[in-house]
Amino acid sequence: MNGPHRTAPVSVILGALGSIRSAIFPAIAIAFSGIGGDGRFLIAIGVGAASVVIGTALSYARWRRLTYTIGETDIRVESGLLSRSARSVPYERIQDVSLEAKPLPRLFGLVAVKFETGAGGGDDLALQYLTDAQGERLRQLVRERRDDDVTSASGAGPDAPIRADADADEVLFALPPRRLVTFGLFEFSLAVFAVLGGLLQYADNVTDIDVWNVDLWRSWLEEQGSAVASLGPYAQAAGAVAGLLGLIVIGMTTGVVRTVLRDWGFTLTRGPRGFRRQRGLLTRTDVVMPVHRVQGLVIGTGVVRYRFGWHGLSFVSLAQDSGGESHVVAPFAQMDEIAPIVSAAGFRLPDAGTQWHRASKAHRTDMAIRDAAIFAGLTVVAALFAPTGLFLVPLGAAVLAVGANLYAWEFRRHAIDAAQVYASQGFLSPTQTIASRMKLHSVEIAQGPLARLRGYATVQFGLAGGQFAMHGVPLAEARALRASVLETIAATDYSRLDQAPQ
Repeated sequence: MNGPHRTAPVSVILGALGSIRSAIFPAIAIAFSGIGGDGRFLIAIGVGAASVVIGTALSYARWRRLTYTIGETDIRVESGLLSRSARSVPYERIQDVSLEAKPLPRLFGLVAVKFETGAGGGDDLALQYLTDAQGERLRQLVRERRDDDVTSASGAGPDAPIRADADADEVLFALPPRRLVTFGLFEFSLAVFAVLGGLLQYADNVTDIDVWNVDLWRSWLEEQGSAVASLGPYAQAAGAVAGLLGLIVIGMTTGVVRTVLRDWGFTLTRGPRGFRRQRGLLTRTDVVMPVHRVQGLVIGTGVVRYRFGWHGLSFVSLAQDSGGESHVVAPFAQMDEIAPIVSAAGFRLPDAGTQWHRASKAHRTDMAIRDAAIFAGLTVVAALFAPTGLFLVPLGAAVLAVGANLYAWEFRRHAIDAAQVYASQGFLSPTQTIASRMKLHSVEIAQGPLARLRGYATVQFGLAGGQFAMHGVPLAEARALRASVLETIAATDYSRLDQAPQ
């Protein structure tokens, strides 16, 4: 086993800069508050300076006390100031190794190396920070030892040379700037108002203005309302339209900004080690996904973008993106661009020969009654207590709910062939899920009281890193599906399934 290594010494500087950033807001709050009277500015400077000194000292101590050791079978990380913790992760448990470079570390040429184990959340292992070269070497080494592609006598360590296999990578998908902006227009978002709310909360803390005073806002609205009332009906209508258009422009602009920050330079390549995805303007991420780790596919879209033929493709695996979502490999693509990626992952899209089956008609009827029942109840309440004619609103909603469910049934389908299982649902923004039969771990037939009475079931498949279900399947067909999939599971050697192809 190689000796312990430390992260990059520049990490201490990042910790010091982080202390400065953390000290700014408390210092400003003290400076603009009544604490300390005329001497509050000196107090603010003293608190800020003390925070920086203490933060820098702690950053150095944490750096000194954090070490990682690369063994023949695992990677071990030891950390802690007063109480020490040591965590070892076998290479065979590492699903993915990703590199993430946030704006400030990027200035120093540093990356965070994240070892995704499939345990989820904070249970994944991370090293902050290594140099770009060290991070790439470490990822290369972990991949090789995970796949048993190097001999134990090689003695490779974090300073071993990088194997030059990047030239063999094939670009499968990329997002040029023009398409990225188009993508952002479909990512309508009003998150800017959440930011404004946070700024108002901050203003309330450091100033004498009570931004949450209801009377203050009521008087302002009354004043503005009086000004609007003095205008003619045409001016009022034009103002309303202008306000609506302004809201749309803000939402689209926010969507474009968020999309550009997240997906700038989005590139998906296919090399000897698997898929490699790079993206991000400020925070740059570099993720490698071995082909044999891809358990399934999800092809989704949106209500508006679907009308223009745009879809998104994600890989289902134990390793996931931040937020617990599957790895996005083609966020904004046409189906003819998605098809080569699907093929490179060892899957196949459904075609004219795929034998689709719809959900049970009893399931369709029950869903329609369920969704309409709420509005039907509101219709009765409105007819008894609301002004005359108002009951027509929930009644119309009940009729729409029934119609929507009857129409959606046409798109709620499932299929199975010799290699894969398929499920598709949604008519406004359809979502299609594909999984390999060889990578399914279990199959379950679930029935609630109504489903048992009506003779249908939900078929749930155990899939590493994701969920796969077929809803409303007639019971006899569900049992046949289970028997067929169980036959494949029984014939699969799972001890060899996760090994990279030689």
